[in-house]
Amino acid sequence: MTTTDPSSVRRPAPRRVAAYRAGRDAEAEAAACLTGKGFTILAERHRTRQGEIDLIAQAGNLVVFVEVKARGRLDEAAYAVTPRQQKRIIAAAEAWLAAHPECAACDLRFDAMLIAPGSVPLHLEAAFDASP
Repeated sequence: MTTTDPSSVRRPAPRRVAAYRAGRDAEAEAAACLTGKGFTILAERHRTRQGEIDLIAQAGNLVVFVEVKARGRLDEAAYAVTPRQQKRIIAAAEAWLAAHPECAACDLRFDAMLIAPGSVPLHLEAAFDASP
């Protein structure tokens, strides 16, 4: 029987653990905000080979793919949704849609939810689009 010395187990750096928790808290806050607006959360942290979508939500015939950004200030969060990330989110959304043909006729939108301490979450509808 092999035992592992607990002191040899590699643990994530405290900074990474704090960032992970802050991200999860921001996503939970964003999901609550969307739910309050009448959306149903279809998926959280949906991962594909192309990338990850923080939240996928639906209200009626509208499906939104939401990127959640938490920073010290709302303007910092807004600048954190880079063109490279947008491309990855769009590719991940295409993969999700391929697996969910029931949403083929739905209206689609790419939103951002900006989170900052002491501020109400800022929901940017149609923050970017999938046009080439």
